[in-house]
Amino acid sequence: MEVHETSMQAGPCRHPLAFASPVTAAAAAAPGIIHTQLRPSMPFYFDFIYGVGSEDQHNTQPQIPCQQPRSQAAPIAQFDKMPIAIPKTPKNGITKFTNCRLVKGDALVQEDIWVSSVTGKIIHSQAAFFDDLCLPDETINLGGRIVSPGLIDCQLNGAFGFNFSTLLEDMTQYGKKVRELNRKLVATGVTSYVPTLTSQRPELYQNALPYLGPSGGSQAAHDGAESLGAHVEGPFLNPTKNGIHNVDVLQQAETFDDLKECYGAENIEPSANGRTIPIKMITAAPERGNMTKIIPELRERGIIYSIGHSEATYEEASAAVAAGATMITHLFNAMRPLHHRNPGVFGVLGIAESLARPYFGIISDGIHLHPTTIKIAFNAHPDGFILVTDAMHMMGLADGSYQWTNGQDVNNIIKVGSTLLLEGTSTIAGSAVTLMECVNNFLRWSGTGIPKALKAVTATPAAMLGLDGVKGSLEDGADADLVIFSEEVRDGATQLVVDEVWKAGAIVSSRKESQSPITP
Repeated sequence: MEVHETSMQAGPCRHPLAFASPVTAAAAAAPGIIHTQLRPSMPFYFDFIYGVGSEDQHNTQPQIPCQQPRSQAAPIAQFDKMPIAIPKTPKNGITKFTNCRLVKGDALVQEDIWVSSVTGKIIHSQAAFFDDLCLPDETINLGGRIVSPGLIDCQLNGAFGFNFSTLLEDMTQYGKKVRELNRKLVATGVTSYVPTLTSQRPELYQNALPYLGPSGGSQAAHDGAESLGAHVEGPFLNPTKNGIHNVDVLQQAETFDDLKECYGAENIEPSANGRTIPIKMITAAPERGNMTKIIPELRERGIIYSIGHSEATYEEASAAVAAGATMITHLFNAMRPLHHRNPGVFGVLGIAESLARPYFGIISDGIHLHPTTIKIAFNAHPDGFILVTDAMHMMGLADGSYQWTNGQDVNNIIKVGSTLLLEGTSTIAGSAVTLMECVNNFLRWSGTGIPKALKAVTATPAAMLGLDGVKGSLEDGADADLVIFSEEVRDGATQLVVDEVWKAGAIVSSRKESQSPITP
């Protein structure tokens, strides 16, 4: 007597446990043959999909319970010698995380999450299991840790020794420097960012911007953090609120052609073939020249206009918002201060309901702003609150004196801890903090809780950039950029620690390893 296990295989995700093959009439009539069906019990389905009862850190695909033969006539020895009829399931690039808390909205939700390194997306677990008949290659028990979308930094001037506002003698090396930065930056939890250029000569913009455009789908996980498009912070700023920007290179725009002449038409004007332009955001003072009238032209090209380095009154800032401004660059810094008779740029956070209130960046490094000022801004408009670093190339470097090309001049910046000062002055010269330091500072000062603090570096910046549902989200179909956090108590306050970073469904950095899986 023979025993045959009938199964079907239909595509790379098909797994034998998903099939219950009926016995055909012809086969049933064949004498001396017993057919068994692969039919897992319902508890197995629920345990696997919803993560119940799993205690292993890394689980392989489970054993498949099968129905017993209907006849006991066959000797046991014959079953021992039966050929294996179940083909090995091919790898599909799916990883399942279980026993974890997901950052969703303003809450931490106890839920599993499945990601694919093939599509680079978060996938719907039940659809993958029941419809596509897929099992994950690996199940990882996170032991109750937190899973967040990858962090987004909307204002990064440089890091690890490289500043984007650097005109190299050999510009072919510029792209190499950017790629090196990307591979190091991702280990800090930042999976996407907006590379920022300060006020510079047109020559620098026109040479550097082609290297800083959106990475899009062309970038592999092992390449590290990806660019979401360039942020040009200048040179159309108010010279009275220049900060460390060199006033000698500041300009005033009267028409859109002035912007094309400065940045290069190919960097700001979409081409007929639909090529994506490098510039994603422009910071400019709306009160200078005809900048407010130019805002709609920027919007037509998909460019975000951000109010910054400005002496704008409340009325001038409100006019900019009405024209299409949707962002404020490092709120409170380098702008007219809040006054009870003229609230200035800050006043637009309380603007009439007929106009959408803009998003705004906040540098929570403990130097740029007082903690109470940050809490005031958050409470004024929590859904627009975005934490940024405004980090310079000294981020990740030791204390000391570092050169920086400031427009036409070369200046030195002194780094002491997280403080950066223009040499010989008390002028703050950006920051040297990581985005996670900003998050932990905000957590400690505000008491808002982990989900809201992480929202300020995930969902909110994604929405500001027009990427909600793609970045900054753990919903099905979003990019599978994840950060896994553990919690530690430091100085009496809960702080988040980056344990692992996943990019496009693949692990790219782990605190447990001696070094990141990504090699420069």
